[in-house]
Amino acid sequence: MSTSAPRRTASFSETLLSGDDERLVTLLARRPDLATPAPSSLLSLVARASSRTSLERALAGRDALELQVLETVLVLDPVSGPVPVDAVAGALGTDDDPQPAARALSVLEEHALVWTPGGPPGTAFRPAPGLAEILGPYPAGLGPTGGPDDLALPFSLPADAPPGAAAVLDALAWGPPVGVAPRSDPAARRAVSWLVEHGLLHATDDRHVVLPREVGLALRGGRTHRDVRTAPPVPDGPVLGAATVDAESATAGLEVVRLVARLVTTWPEAPPGILRSGGLGVRDLRRAAATLEVDDTTAVAVVELAAAAGLVADDRDDPPSFTATDAAEDWLGDGLGERWAALARGWSRSRRTPWLVGSRDEKGALRSALDPELWRPWVPRLRTAVLDVLADAPGRGLRPDDVVAALRWRTPRAVPPEQAVVGLLREAELLGVTGAGAISTPGRALLAEHDTDPAAGPSAPRESPAGPAEAFASVLPAAVDELLLQGDLTGIVPGRPSAALERLVEVAADVESRGAATTVRFGAASVVRALDHGRTADDLLTELAAHSRTPVPQPLEYLVRDTARRHGRVRVGAASSYVRAEDPALLAGLVEAAALRHLGLVQIAPTVLVAAVPAGELQAALRERGVVSAVEGPDGRVLVADGTRRRRAPDGPGRTVVGRRRRPGQPDGRAAGAGPGTDGAGRPARSAELVARLRAADRADRDPTPATADDDGPAAPGAPRAGLAARTGPPGAPTADGAPGPAASGPEDDVPAPAGTRGTTDPVGALGLLRESIADGTMVWLEVVGTGGFPTRRRVRPLTLDAGRLRAQDPARDAELTVAVHRIASVTPDQP
Repeated sequence: MSTSAPRRTASFSETLLSGDDERLVTLLARRPDLATPAPSSLLSLVARASSRTSLERALAGRDALELQVLETVLVLDPVSGPVPVDAVAGALGTDDDPQPAARALSVLEEHALVWTPGGPPGTAFRPAPGLAEILGPYPAGLGPTGGPDDLALPFSLPADAPPGAAAVLDALAWGPPVGVAPRSDPAARRAVSWLVEHGLLHATDDRHVVLPREVGLALRGGRTHRDVRTAPPVPDGPVLGAATVDAESATAGLEVVRLVARLVTTWPEAPPGILRSGGLGVRDLRRAAATLEVDDTTAVAVVELAAAAGLVADDRDDPPSFTATDAAEDWLGDGLGERWAALARGWSRSRRTPWLVGSRDEKGALRSALDPELWRPWVPRLRTAVLDVLADAPGRGLRPDDVVAALRWRTPRAVPPEQAVVGLLREAELLGVTGAGAISTPGRALLAEHDTDPAAGPSAPRESPAGPAEAFASVLPAAVDELLLQGDLTGIVPGRPSAALERLVEVAADVESRGAATTVRFGAASVVRALDHGRTADDLLTELAAHSRTPVPQPLEYLVRDTARRHGRVRVGAASSYVRAEDPALLAGLVEAAALRHLGLVQIAPTVLVAAVPAGELQAALRERGVVSAVEGPDGRVLVADGTRRRRAPDGPGRTVVGRRRRPGQPDGRAAGAGPGTDGAGRPARSAELVARLRAADRADRDPTPATADDDGPAAPGAPRAGLAARTGPPGAPTADGAPGPAASGPEDDVPAPAGTRGTTDPVGALGLLRESIADGTMVWLEVVGTGGFPTRRRVRPLTLDAGRLRAQDPARDAELTVAVHRIASVTPDQP
């Protein structure tokens, strides 16, 4: 009678590698960090999937139900082996409706957090290697395995149990499962001792006991969690009509567009300086708030919005200052919907944290607006998550604590700070993305556009009837082109002004109040402002009459004409140099000369000309024309040339306006986020192409065709590579080039490694194989470089991998060894 070797179950890495390429492509789409930087092999890719850093990222995006399902699989796998869907649903207490557990397991399998050994995907599941280290020693509040396996449900203590034993078990049942053994209470001490003797508790030392997992499950009636919620909490906010929400959104959007337009038109006239730290000073911020007639907090939000949309930036002059960009001029000429959409898109992609302005950093310095350090990489993700919460509660005005509660269920391992949520909600309300606390029609359009953006990640696109610009235009009230002029030099705009009326009111009047109607007042200063913009008295009166149903009131007409008569009597101009002479004949003909037109000569008196160029350039041009001149100082004395003092060329170009902003800390000319494994736009390399390339490289490594190149030439494809990975035998066996290997160092070193096994010298892949071996309890061949520099091979069973050290059991020596990870040269699975 012959016996066959027991069938070996495929490991985590073998299961992933043996699947089709579509499964790996899905994995890279769900966990894009696995492709950055591009892995060198499929084994390295799979090993990354079980690394601590990647697992932490994957768990950070899982909701409460998925984490409870994952803990359930992690708890039941050591007790009963691979866990089917029905067992997970029963342990969660949702066996009457197993669909939520099945959907959660499907998502976890796509993220390679659970896997199906030895069968089709979706049948029975095991946790991915490395999860036990991250989720802690007591998942779901349950202790380690090792209790009695014959516990019946419902569980009850035998009749001979001492008093107090049931109370001890009840105290540890729902976790934490570790307790302190009492010393002063004899009855409690006897109860604990009896429980330890009967295997219902385990003593970890002379003071502490732990409740075994099997006993904990029995006490819970087979449940792993006491409270299981299969859907996010439903907020109880007030129900609002869509018309109300959109009306509030339109009002806020109109106001923020007006404020940004005011900012970008006033800053070029008096650009605020830039602090040494790169931000906007407190005085300049308060000056901007006074100009916009808002509080400091709103001024910060407006300034940050304008910067995020690329409308204001550092002019890179010396000294530097903030001013409007070239894009701001084009933005001012766009329609209202396009202007709002530009602000909303800039906000949706911004990594800035304006809500931190006014607080102090780690060094105690005050954070200022437009500070280059005031950005965080997680802000776009949190902004999208907040808008998702609002979109899932349509028509409900949510409070910040409602949003935080929903986010706490969606990502329990990455709960955002409440300050950030409050700040983002306030920005959304100021921008008009929300109205009365609920997401608006333009906000939904913005969220839909972000979801379909390739750089935004693999989220499901939302349906939206139009883009942000069209959506905002659709919620705006009808524009009015009428101005009700009053005899007291005031006017009323009964609604949202048209573009032409808005421009007229902006330059010719001062706003007194805003609301459903806008009240404006005309005065001498406002009329002068209109005249400064190129209008004459007749032009201004004609425009006013075109927007008024009644004739222009006589007091307003008198004001306009009287101000126009006085406007321009005294004129101010700019000149860089001048020419004066005692005899007017010497200056005759210079202003009309075509060759001197580039000098910008203007005659302001019979004996005085002014020019737009420096004095030295003006003197040189006049001498070329035959006019001998001398340069004089402010006191009229002729300056004497000094050979020791030479004119210096400017350090750089003149003042320019920069339309494209650079992310803080990022050098010029480098694409944001670009790096290994990414394309020029900074997005991960296409998953299908990456998997195909790694699959081809894997087939080349498996090809046993020997090298055909000469000894001194490059190896042919498929040839074994030199180094530690090329040697599969134990020390003392011949290496790939025929030379004898290092001497053996122990009895186990003489045992050859199994033929056909696939090891790795890649550090990431080696750690992945060790985690798999720890999870499965299997053996590996470990090649370790000793203190003398010689590698030795030992067949061991890895036990733990923590803090850069591997603890393993050596059966041949009946001993344990601890190895520093940096001394491990290669790891090869011991396959029967």
